[in-house]
Amino acid sequence: MSGTLYGLGIGPGDPDLITLKALRLLQAADVVAYPAPEQGDSLARRIVAPHLSGGQTELAIRMPLSVARFPAQAVYEQAAGDLAAHLKAGRNVAVLCEGDPFLYGSFMYLFGRLSEEFPVEIVPGVSSLTACAAALQYPLVSRNDVLTVIPAPLDDETIAHKLLHTDAAAILKLGRHGPRVIELLNRLHLADRARYIERATMAEQRILPLSEVDPTAIPYFAMIVVHRKGQQHFMEFGA
Repeated sequence: MSGTLYGLGIGPGDPDLITLKALRLLQAADVVAYPAPEQGDSLARRIVAPHLSGGQTELAIRMPLSVARFPAQAVYEQAAGDLAAHLKAGRNVAVLCEGDPFLYGSFMYLFGRLSEEFPVEIVPGVSSLTACAAALQYPLVSRNDVLTVIPAPLDDETIAHKLLHTDAAAILKLGRHGPRVIELLNRLHLADRARYIERATMAEQRILPLSEVDPTAIPYFAMIVVHRKGQQHFMEFGA
């Protein structure tokens, strides 16, 4: 009998934001796998480190920072093969995913390669969207508002179109694209409706006005939340 593959959403960074179900499955798993850079520590492992029971087999899935180094598909093929060997041996495997497994989560690529052969259970996690809104104390949407999630690597024209045809937006994956996005928000006269946060819920969390963000030091784990109607919109509905 094969083992079960668990895709565990472990939240945005604060170890306390893992769900009870994910915690239970994490501690009971025979194998714990997690994404990691080619060199250095894994953020996903760091998040769950206080909860690891010890004695488990650990598997770091080393990912390139740039696809130019080697294609990501090859990484997932290799990882899927390694995990399949454990599953065939009857071992339960927990794959860690920052945030939620199916919201831009790398687990979905392993799911696509393994779900037809092995039983899979996916545990949703606290996403960066809700974590950032909570930390900013800036609501995402209310009533019939429409929320659009925008990856920053999209081109300016596409981002502008989406911003101008929605009520609220969460712009993520900023990194080197951050300065361009901030400039675009200024051109669209939306900067005063926007909130910037980086590394939400982590010890390194920072919240800054857009005007004070250093364009040379915007991390990948940063987000801009913008509502075209602004903070007053939420106050009016509650009046």
